[in-house]
Amino acid sequence: MARIRALVIEDSSTVRGRIVDVLSADPEVDVVGQAEDGKRGIELCLELRPDVITLDMMLPVMSGLATTEYIMAYCPTPILVVSSSTNRGELFRMYDALAAGAVDVLEKPRGDEPDGVWERKLVSMVKLVSRIKVITHVRARFGHVARARTPIREGPAEARRVVAIGASTGGPGAIAAILNGLPPGFPLPILLVIHIGELFASAFADWLSGQSPMRVEYATDGAALPPVGDGRVIMAPAGRHLILRQGRVRLTDAPPRHSCRPSVDALFESVAREAGAAAVACLLTGMGRDGAEGMLAIRRAGGATIAQDEATSVVFGMPREAIALGAVERVLPLHDIPVALAAAAGVDAMQVRR
Repeated sequence: MARIRALVIEDSSTVRGRIVDVLSADPEVDVVGQAEDGKRGIELCLELRPDVITLDMMLPVMSGLATTEYIMAYCPTPILVVSSSTNRGELFRMYDALAAGAVDVLEKPRGDEPDGVWERKLVSMVKLVSRIKVITHVRARFGHVARARTPIREGPAEARRVVAIGASTGGPGAIAAILNGLPPGFPLPILLVIHIGELFASAFADWLSGQSPMRVEYATDGAALPPVGDGRVIMAPAGRHLILRQGRVRLTDAPPRHSCRPSVDALFESVAREAGAAAVACLLTGMGRDGAEGMLAIRRAGGATIAQDEATSVVFGMPREAIALGAVERVLPLHDIPVALAAAAGVDAMQVRR
């Protein structure tokens, strides 16, 4: 079997050397190039055509974000961001890189990890990311969502009172696209679960707020579900399940589901119990099967269920699992999902942002 050809872009010679040594020690990985700045990284990507890239965000000459945007536009390659960025501005740039097509994020080694733990995680993630088929991805595409090309069936909009969305790998860009595509004044509250590392999650709600006209906030345990007409996004914080119970959003420390906390299944199942036919569930790009069983519960309760299609998903794992269970009423490309949500909420689809 052919070895995975990796390119390492990192300005710190110490960190770069460690990444190269760890990857080179694995018999399935071949480090074909190293770069200490974004410009040289792009040159090597175009020259070597690697299978996967590890990329730092804080780079000289060209930033990690600019490097990601160029690579995904002109030499699409799976990118694993390896970062220690924790301040707000750096986190925003990392979210932008994920929206621009980077696949996932790994924390840089802190130095206090048990022997071999970070190294095994790096190798595992590089192998996983290398298998993802990325497409030409121009960052500007997330500034708009095209009008649906297929007719949207109007549902009993007066019955809908909540939207639940789940996403994982590839989720930041997909969620930003959906929120930016919803019409002004979208009336339904949205409950959101996305799998993102705890170290990197602290500013994600603020970043999403800046990507769309909708207000995005982290959930407060015990707060009432906003009424119809007060459309905003309530997001699960890292490390806690978000559920709906007796008309209130609750945060729990229950065990992880599918190794995930927050879990999409935990949210969807609670929404099925609480809202039933008044719910709309949307399952987006992501690895694994979290959300499939919960979406089936919502469909059985009479709610509307939508899954992102394979062509527009970074990873089709979670939507595929839900489709296989018979949990999905409609499979739509990303650009059609805001139109479907608007129709479900009783908003004229023609108002959806271009």
